[in-house]
Amino acid sequence: MARELRVPKALTALPAPVRWLALPVALTCTVVVLLGSWGPADPEVEVPQPSGRAAGYCRSLAAALPAELLGHARRDPSPASPYVAAWGGSPRTVLRCGIDRPEELDGDHAADWSPSVDDVTWWSQQLADGGYRFVTTMRAAYVEVTVPAGAARNPFDPAAALSGVVKANVPG
Repeated sequence: MARELRVPKALTALPAPVRWLALPVALTCTVVVLLGSWGPADPEVEVPQPSGRAAGYCRSLAAALPAELLGHARRDPSPASPYVAAWGGSPRTVLRCGIDRPEELDGDHAADWSPSVDDVTWWSQQLADGGYRFVTTMRAAYVEVTVPAGAARNPFDPAAALSGVVKANVPG
C-alpha cells in the first residue's frame, strides 16, 4: 500500500518556486545560525607578567577569587593564568592582576571618579564601547576589572564585590 505525500495547506497556497525553495532556505539558515554560535565568543585577554612580590600577591588573589560573581560562573580564558580570571559568558567581566600602572593615571583621567569600597580605591574609566575599566590604586599590585556594557546591572558592582578579596590578598 503506497502512502500519499501530504503537503500542508499553508505551503500549497504558495507558488511552486517558493515551495521548492522553502526547505533549502530553512536548512541554510539553520547551518548559518549553528556555525555562528560555534565561533569565538570572547575576545583575547592580554595576560600581565608581574614580577617579584606583585606576582606572589596576584597568585594569592587568584587562589581566593570566587567561583561565582554576581550570579555569573567563573569561566577563565584559555590558556589559564594565575593573573587573569573571568566571569559570565558574552559579555564577561575580566580581572587582571599585576598590570602595569595605567598611563592615564598621570593625565587628565587621574581626576576621574575613584570610589572606595572596603578600603580599596578603584580608579574608573568609561570605555569607548560603553563598558567600564576599574583599577586599584595604592596597592602593592595593580588589579584591573573590566566590565563590558551589559555584563552587570551597575558597572561598578563587580569591582565592589571583589574589593574584600583584593584587600585580603593585595596589601595597600
